[in-house]
Amino acid sequence: MYRTSAIQKLREKLAAQGLHAMIIPTNDPHFGEYTQDYYKARAWLSGFTGSAGTLVVTLESAALWTDSRYFVQAERELQGVDIELMKIKMPGTPSIEEWLKSQSAGICSASDGSEGGGKHEGGAEVAQPQGNGRKFSVAIDEAIFSYSEFMSLAANLAPECIAVPVKDMFDDIWQERKKLVFNQVNYLPVGFSGEETSSKYAGLVERLSGCIAANGNGKFAYIVTACDEVAWLCNIRGTDVEYNPVAQAYAVVTEEGIHLFAARDMMGQDVKAALAEQGVILHPYDGYVAFLEGVSASGAVVICSKGKISVRDYKALAGESSGQTAVKIVDDPVTGGALNRMKSVKNEVELEGFRLAYLYDGVAWCKLLKYIDDSLKGGKSLTEFEIGEKLIGFRSERIEYRGESFEPIVAYGANAALPHYSATRECSGRVPAPVSAPSAPASSAESESAGPEGNFLLMDTGGQYLFGTTDTTRTIPVGEVDEDKKRFYTLVLKGMISLSMARFPRGTRGAQLDILARGPLFSEGAMYFHGTGHGTGHYLCVHEGPQSIRMEENPVALEPGMVMSNEPAIYFEGRYGIRTENVIAVKEWKETEFNMFNEFETFTLVPIATSCILPGVLSDKEVEWLNNFNARVCNTISPLLESEEERGWLAKVTAPFKG
Repeated sequence: MYRTSAIQKLREKLAAQGLHAMIIPTNDPHFGEYTQDYYKARAWLSGFTGSAGTLVVTLESAALWTDSRYFVQAERELQGVDIELMKIKMPGTPSIEEWLKSQSAGICSASDGSEGGGKHEGGAEVAQPQGNGRKFSVAIDEAIFSYSEFMSLAANLAPECIAVPVKDMFDDIWQERKKLVFNQVNYLPVGFSGEETSSKYAGLVERLSGCIAANGNGKFAYIVTACDEVAWLCNIRGTDVEYNPVAQAYAVVTEEGIHLFAARDMMGQDVKAALAEQGVILHPYDGYVAFLEGVSASGAVVICSKGKISVRDYKALAGESSGQTAVKIVDDPVTGGALNRMKSVKNEVELEGFRLAYLYDGVAWCKLLKYIDDSLKGGKSLTEFEIGEKLIGFRSERIEYRGESFEPIVAYGANAALPHYSATRECSGRVPAPVSAPSAPASSAESESAGPEGNFLLMDTGGQYLFGTTDTTRTIPVGEVDEDKKRFYTLVLKGMISLSMARFPRGTRGAQLDILARGPLFSEGAMYFHGTGHGTGHYLCVHEGPQSIRMEENPVALEPGMVMSNEPAIYFEGRYGIRTENVIAVKEWKETEFNMFNEFETFTLVPIATSCILPGVLSDKEVEWLNNFNARVCNTISPLLESEEERGWLAKVTAPFKG
């Protein structure tokens, strides 16, 4: 099997360099959620294709850590290969460092660090790019491991093990490795972005002014590695990373302006001229590290987030190649990152773009839901994959559509219990027609009955439009679902509505609101393990920070203009899953003698199914919210539908629920 062969090749290379293990994360030098295929070494080695996971390979063992979204998927994809699955946050699961220490027992003796190692800030011991003969040496790729992760790793591995930064280990053993892709770079006009780059530059420098004044002589370099932050700052978009309309690029903001490191040959003269007019200085993408080495000798204060800068880049800034440095490196003074915080608070043009995106996306969704309804009632079963493709077709009717915002999740029955399930043309579940539907001819491959027990079809998909990014989840019943399914459907919906109706004082954090979404499930002794809400980019990444709504504490307060998801859920492995998701924006409600209070505006315009709501569970206010929401969907979407038949269908499915 190729995976066993790939892991063996890596082990041979590790042994040849005196190394005992390697950590392979799901990262690239930009630390985004999605990476180009070039950086998917973890998937190549393990066969696990989920978007989050860390593989650790030693000379004799291997293990993969992933979160609850991917437990079932990982178990399936790791079959036939000797890799142990480590379920993050589950009882008995060791940390990566704990596991590596257990693997090191009896292999190497502890050392005083006098051979082959060195000290970085905080006293953590690390090695130079060769293994230490007396210590269990753990390799990390210096280009894709953040500096903060590296220092934490080094401290937690000590004293039994030592962390070793290395250069790329896969080029000569991964024969089928794809090349890095650099596609056309486009400029996003201010009519879509709402703010010129020069204005964003001025606002960023203002936010950093105190830090600059306190740490230097006015010269500074603010390091931007995240592709979506670069895209937002420079008002550029691209297609280098699947589902994310970004160009592979870095930026360094200085007192001179914005230094942009991107594929210059993929920019038209109009793009170059627009960037130059805004004070952007162009450099080749591969000139970034050399530029950082120049910054190292400049005497500037370097401001960066050590969680978003690689070990390689930090070494360049610290002058390790020359052995000298004339810069002071300080942490980003703004919680969550100064530029990231600016990006997270949408301006009025961006907010209006979101409203338009959800309007057109709502039209596509309504066409899809009617198509599914008509097909199943007509006795025609559908595959999960074709449902996803059908929605893409409806979205494509808008010329502003630029592709999906993430891999579509269309999952029926037990597949819906996998939060990030993805059907393919070759491997797709089938959504059967209910037993009450008229049967197609027996010879038809499309004829299939749902049987006596109904189940749920969960659809979580999003689109990229020039004016906004969408993300919507709906769970619809196929056939008659039992009371248990109805109860949990209603509890999930109750949590979503409760959060939607929230009003809260300025300064409130997402963790303080999370219980509103989870509370109804908690009352039944049930829960979900992923977050309730993530930030959403404006024609950028569907997942963004720094804001969130989740149980874990996040110090970033929810501010007016922040856009995020609201998606409580429940999953029963091997049976079914339920998730209902709207996207909401924080807006001011009113100021009182006590504080300024905020509330949420809901952008999503897709009907919520009411036929499987268990009566008596929703409060009167929650029923009122639901009926008002569905009425708004009907009144807003109906004028954009093409036929009386479509409008009649929408009126029927959005009729008031009498609970």
